[in-house]
Amino acid sequence: MSEAVFEFPLKEKVRNYLRVEQLLGQLKSTAKSDSVPLQMVFFEQLFELLDLIERLDLRSDMSKDLDAHEKNLVYWSQHPKIDSAALDQALKTIVNLKQKLKTDRRFGSALKEDKLLSAIRQRFAIPGGSCSFDLPNLHFWLQQPSEVRQQEIGQWLETLSSLDDTIAVSLSFIRERGQFKTVTADNGFYQGAAEDKNELIRIKCRVDEGYYPTLSGNKYRYALRFLWFSPAEGQNAAVESNIQFKLAAC
Repeated sequence: MSEAVFEFPLKEKVRNYLRVEQLLGQLKSTAKSDSVPLQMVFFEQLFELLDLIERLDLRSDMSKDLDAHEKNLVYWSQHPKIDSAALDQALKTIVNLKQKLKTDRRFGSALKEDKLLSAIRQRFAIPGGSCSFDLPNLHFWLQQPSEVRQQEIGQWLETLSSLDDTIAVSLSFIRERGQFKTVTADNGFYQGAAEDKNELIRIKCRVDEGYYPTLSGNKYRYALRFLWFSPAEGQNAAVESNIQFKLAAC
């Protein structure tokens, strides 16, 4: 049986976190390649990430989350059966991230000042605008030795380390709030009521049966509907049979 986890945010803050997490993950994957086409994808994703974080007030949301995580950890430290070593390490991580957020510059500011990135960024917004006749400076850079390119890419990613670390910690705390429980979607439909703390709904279900989950809702209520990926001719797109799956309200 093949299963996959689908994540659906109930709050705009978590939606933004997930988008940043995905772009950072894609950046790190393409950064490892020496392939010129994949390094072109790296630049596309880097500029997409910069466009995103320039529109969001991530620092404010992250600071509030880290404060809340710190308070929760201090509370749990009083529990007699807690793993003190693990808690102390988690608390140290939170304190260090809080300090970095206070002292670091605005996310992406160093990349905006980079000579090469600032020179080529605008062209990437044009479909097909990264050809050699559009950006000869980029294509010159792509012909440099692999170690030179990898070193510079590493320096660019390092400027995003505090963003990467804080997003990872914040989403980890959110995901760990909910445990997967087996439930049934009657006729392919499931409705639930969200608790005050719920910010993310995680669905673990089979992906070898031809259907996938969709979710609509907010911080109060949510509705889950399973749809056929490739419905047969004349078949309803919505699954009309009972489906057993696992749900975690985080």
